[in-house]
Amino acid sequence: MADKNLNGKVVVITGASSGFGKGAAVKFAQAGASLVLAARRDQLLEDLAKECESAGGRALAAPTDVSNQDDVEQLAKAAISQFGRIDVWVNNAGAGALGRFEQVPLAEHVQVINTDLLGTIYGSYFALRQFRQQGSGTLINISSVIGKVPAPYFASYAAAKHGVVGLSAALRQELEEDKLDETIHVCTVMPTSMDTPFFEHAANYTGRESVPIPPVYDADKVVDVIVRLATDPEDEVSVGASGKFMTFAHHMAPGLVEAMMRRETHKAQMEKAAPAAATGGAVRQPSPSGTEVGGGWGKTS
Repeated sequence: MADKNLNGKVVVITGASSGFGKGAAVKFAQAGASLVLAARRDQLLEDLAKECESAGGRALAAPTDVSNQDDVEQLAKAAISQFGRIDVWVNNAGAGALGRFEQVPLAEHVQVINTDLLGTIYGSYFALRQFRQQGSGTLINISSVIGKVPAPYFASYAAAKHGVVGLSAALRQELEEDKLDETIHVCTVMPTSMDTPFFEHAANYTGRESVPIPPVYDADKVVDVIVRLATDPEDEVSVGASGKFMTFAHHMAPGLVEAMMRRETHKAQMEKAAPAAATGGAVRQPSPSGTEVGGGWGKTS
């Protein structure tokens, strides 16, 4: 069973410079955890580390590009060197490239896979090696409802997030077979559209502004789930009422649900969104904008 007390627990978070990662870091710090904060944006990490320490935790800023295997290995080594162990590892860093599949530059698709899937594989690999060595730990992989129900114009993102769902499930099976599933946990979080800077950071070749598929929910819903899973792990958690419905309904009527997803995504992204120029976003280079937990999209309750 997981320890219910986060005080002194060592938590590694990738993608910590904004969105879910930033929000979770502060809440873990408020609970007394020791944070290892990873992202590409150095100064934002330093600022967040100070914020976490002011909130009651300890924090180490560890600039990391999760698409680079060596960077992720060094992240794990830095956590162990600084704090002696890793109790929770959150693979949260993510990127997206919107547009008709063949109109998005292939290099952008590849980088989405490198960040979202390979980055999660790297983090999971080094985290689980440490967890097996110390006999306990919780791995939290952030996927998406699109990891269960694909959406048009998100092809490489859907591929990567389906991969995260499958990876996590396979890892759980291995832990169960080794009788380690009571002390080492692998959790998959599947948010629906959330109010984060994700869409501001996404590469976009749709010819229109990048927008979330409504309804849009408060990012704190996912932040709260991440923090809860650290002490009360579950295999898979959908976040947002629409996401819960979509993942459940997809089991019953996949064709119907995918048709609905196709219509709603096309309407939001290709019909209602305002015209806009193409952009590579923050997929290959970090962006100076989008530095908060929220993205300013407006949200439902």
